[in-house]
Amino acid sequence: MAGKFEVYQDKAGKFRFRLKAGNGEVVAVGEAYESKTSAKAGCEAVQRAAAGASIVEVES
Repeated sequence: MAGKFEVYQDKAGKFRFRLKAGNGEVVAVGEAYESKTSAKAGCEAVQRAAAGASIVEVES
């Protein structure tokens, strides 16, 4: 099963999204948005950015 984005309203009344893997595990959480439309746009931005993203190791 493919992953999915869930858009929801938090306790403070802001909208957020979380990305869940096919097994239901949360793998990413978005920031708080003022509107559901903005939260959905955040999901779309992550989809676009991840499509061609590379994996880079960073020294700590």
